[in-house]
Formats: sequence, structure tokens, C-alpha cells
Amino acid sequence: MFDYTYLPAPNLIPQLIEMMIKIIFIFTLNIGFFAPILGYVERKQSALMQDRIGANRADIFGYTLGGLFHIMSDAIKLIVKEDFIPRGADKVLHTFAPFAAVVPTLLAFAVIPFGGKYNLWGHETNLVIADLDVGILFVFAAGSLATYGSVIAGWSSNNNWSLLGAVRVASQMLSYEVAMGLTLVGVFMVYHTLSLTEIAAGQEEFFHWGIFLQPVGFFLFIACALAENKRVPFDTPEAESELVAGYFTEYSGLKFAMFWMAEFLEIVTIAAILVGVFFGAWHIPFLSDDSLLNFLAGIFGLNFGSLFTMLVHTGVFWLKVAMFIGFLMLIRWSLPRFRYDQVMKLGWKIILPLSLANIVVTGIILLMVN
Repeated sequence: MFDYTYLPAPNLIPQLIEMMIKIIFIFTLNIGFFAPILGYVERKQSALMQDRIGANRADIFGYTLGGLFHIMSDAIKLIVKEDFIPRGADKVLHTFAPFAAVVPTLLAFAVIPFGGKYNLWGHETNLVIADLDVGILFVFAAGSLATYGSVIAGWSSNNNWSLLGAVRVASQMLSYEVAMGLTLVGVFMVYHTLSLTEIAAGQEEFFHWGIFLQPVGFFLFIACALAENKRVPFDTPEAESELVAGYFTEYSGLKFAMFWMAEFLEIVTIAAILVGVFFGAWHIPFLSDDSLLNFLAGIFGLNFGSLFTMLVHTGVFWLKVAMFIGFLMLIRWSLPRFRYDQVMKLGWKIILPLSLANIVVTGIILLMVN
């Protein structure tokens, strides 16, 4: 006789379907859109800022579309390129490291909300994969795991330059993860929660956005996030003029592409956190969620009004993310690289004390207001 004990309850099936849709959406958006597009933007933006043409040769039937076909040509080249493992390297760890760098960047999106809660035909939809009470801590935990990918890559490559890059990654990540966590403590104090969903929901009013309540924390967090991303001006772990390519010097083909992709996906993650914590998440300035819903419901009815409200909020969130991505990409080609001692000094002697001072000042102001 068939045992039905372990079958999901009927009311759980819609929730499972909804979760799968959100997972597929986030995965497709990051891997299928942002990762290849940012690879193109990285090349084209640097060319324009350096008065060059940039990628423009790949074409289909004579059409280049401004070099967009280089996305496909690069993918084909990396797929067919030889996967080289150096003599003396640890083959298992050398192969595992790229996956350890990519997966945590995708895991972070499990708790980042890209919309609110909507009632669609009697079913409440919450636009976040996992609505955890400690969502921001989960992001920090997932982000710290990516460090292992870089460290393992440098150690397992049997290359002195890679090993030195791995040592720099370990020390730099340790330095800035401490400060980055402290930069958001003021946000937790203001919104009384660690849940990213509740922090985002608390920013419906324009002047309740995190940038107005925690301006110092915002700028400190950007500096720490750039250091965690290992991009200019904090790219000492992979400084070309010093370490060839740092911890992934001995990688080629798809494994090299995975490290490259992890770097771009970290940019998307940073932009999403900045939007969700400091810039109102999916909220539209001076337009409340209820006002938008009532306006659309008056035209299309309640269910379709809720659906269009959800689509508008999702579009607003990703538009803000795209704007921050452009800003972060701009920094890459605007600032010179710091020396390694300057990176350490900035983290321990400047950002860390400022983040602690921000916590103290925030606490005093909250006591005075209350």
C-alpha cells in the first residue's frame, strides 16, 4: 500500500511552485543577463573612458550591434579553451575553488527582497526566496564563504604569485568583513531588525530611506564592499603589475570565467544590498505602495492591479540596482590602486574606528529621540 505520509500538503504545493519560480528568476537574471552583460560593459566602458573603440569586431551577417556579439564569442572561446592544471597542483582543490567562489554570491540573493508582499487571486506572494529574520547575517555568512574559493585557488595552484595573492585575499577579507558588519549595525538600530525584508518595508516613506538615516554607514559600507569585491582601488590580491593575476593566475577556460563571473555577480549583490538597505528597495519616492495599488486597482481591478503593482515594484528595484552597478563599474576605471599597506591602514585605522563611532552616535541620537 502506498504511504502518503511524506507527500507535501496541498497548500504547500503553490508555495513550492512560487519558490521555484523565484529561484529560476534570480538564477536566470544573474547568470543569463548580468554576468555576460557586465563582462561586455567592463570592456566597452574602459575603452570609452580611455578614448578607445573597444570590442566591436564580432558580427553576424555584418551586424555588430556595438560589439554585443562579443558576449557570445567570448563564451564560445572559453568553452573550447584548454583546461590547464599546473604540474604539482592539487587537482581536486584546483577544480573546486571556482565553484566555491561563484555559489556563495548566488546564495546571498536567497534573502534579498526584490519586491513586497502582494495578494494575487487569494494567494499572498512575497518577492524573496527565503524571508529570514536574520537575513543580513546570512548575506555576511555567504559572502565570507566566497573567500575560501580565492584562498583555495591560490594555495592549490602551486604558484608563488597565486599563493601570495591568496594570502592577500585572506588578510584583506578578514580586515574588511569586520568593518563591513559594523557599518550596518547603525541600520539595525534604526529599523530594529536584522531582516532585509523588514528593513526594506520600513523605507516606504522617502525620508526614511537608509541614506538619510545612516549616511555615514552608507559611505563606509561602499568602501568595505569594494574591498570585499577585490576591485580597484582594492585589487591588491590580483594586482597585474605585481602578481600577474593573483590567486587565479593558473586558471584558464571555464574555470577562469567562473572567477570572472563571481566578481561581476558580487557587484550585483553589493548593488542589491545598497538598494535594499539604503535606497528604498522597491519603493517609489513620494508614492506609497497603497496609493499605487489603489490607482492600478481602480483601472484593472484588484487582482490585476496587484499584479501590475508587483511588476512596477520589481522593475523599480532592478532599475535602482542597475544604476548602482553603473556607479560601481565607473569606480573601476576612475581610481588608482592603493598600496597594500594603505589598504590595511584604511581598514583597521580609519574605517573600523569610524564605524564604531557611528554606532555610538546613532545610539545617542536614538536615546535622545525616544
